Amino acid sequence: MIATPRKRPKGVLAMGWASFESAARGRTEHAPTSADYPDTVVRRTSFIAGGSRGWRISALETPRAAPPPWKIVVVTGAPSWAEYWAETLAELPQDREMIVVDRPGYAGSEPAEPVTDIRVQAQALSPLLQAARGQKVMLVGQSYGAAIAALMAEANPGKVASLVLLSGFFGETGPTSRWLIDVGSKALKVLPRDLRHAVIEASGQKPQLAYAKQALARLTIPIHMIHGDKDDFAPIEAAERLAAETATRQPIHFVRTEGANHFLNDGPAEQLLAALETCIPVRKPWTFRWPKLPAFSLPRALGLAAPGQTADA
Repeated sequence: MIATPRKRPKGVLAMGWASFESAARGRTEHAPTSADYPDTVVRRTSFIAGGSRGWRISALETPRAAPPPWKIVVVTGAPSWAEYWAETLAELPQDREMIVVDRPGYAGSEPAEPVTDIRVQAQALSPLLQAARGQKVMLVGQSYGAAIAALMAEANPGKVASLVLLSGFFGETGPTSRWLIDVGSKALKVLPRDLRHAVIEASGQKPQLAYAKQALARLTIPIHMIHGDKDDFAPIEAAERLAAETATRQPIHFVRTEGANHFLNDGPAEQLLAALETCIPVRKPWTFRWPKLPAFSLPRALGLAAPGQTADA
């Protein structure tokens, strides 16, 4: 029997408080809601980072007896805490698989210092895209992770079937993120590690966005953007502008979520899962049709007259 999930801090300020509390108690996991579920539902895993970095990267995954048709890979934002996806992981249907990562420099992932280059982050997280034979991958980049996910998809052609930018943060701050970065930059020395790394990342992302925009323009796979219209951390206008200005083979599918804020995974899990499900390409059933041949007249082909006609009619 699965226990009722504990209530965890939600929103920016509550997440900040959770970071201080976790640091004070010596925990690397923030609001460990995965502990409310058996290992058969949600379990902790790890892998060695790509790009010859040698870092051990921590993640949460949904174990499955056999590989389902789709694997959903989630690259989280800043702070990067997979634990905040535990409820969503637990609600995932059996015909889907999900893995949510603690990015390098956060929670239980190495290294101890911040990794500020989004290209290095993308290389380090590339092993997440490994899939079973016949399995397709949906790559979800949340907030700061959106730009990283774009680079991952572009650098690994053929490994990603659908890219989702969820509450994507693209260097343009809203009132809440602007205040947090301003205050956090002045208090870096007293901030817990993960909050400190988040402030450093967010304040240094904008000059790197050209890499992500170039990657999006090169992609040939479906690209989706899901954004709350009440997002005061990453303005929806910035995401809409990026979608309109980026020339892609297929138009970017933009989903405006009414009344939602930056933390879409804080809402009911079934709503987020339903939104992600719409980003899975629908495969049209294949049917064979006999080719249409031009009308064929044997007498005409032999140069003979059809009944009631002369030969040169």
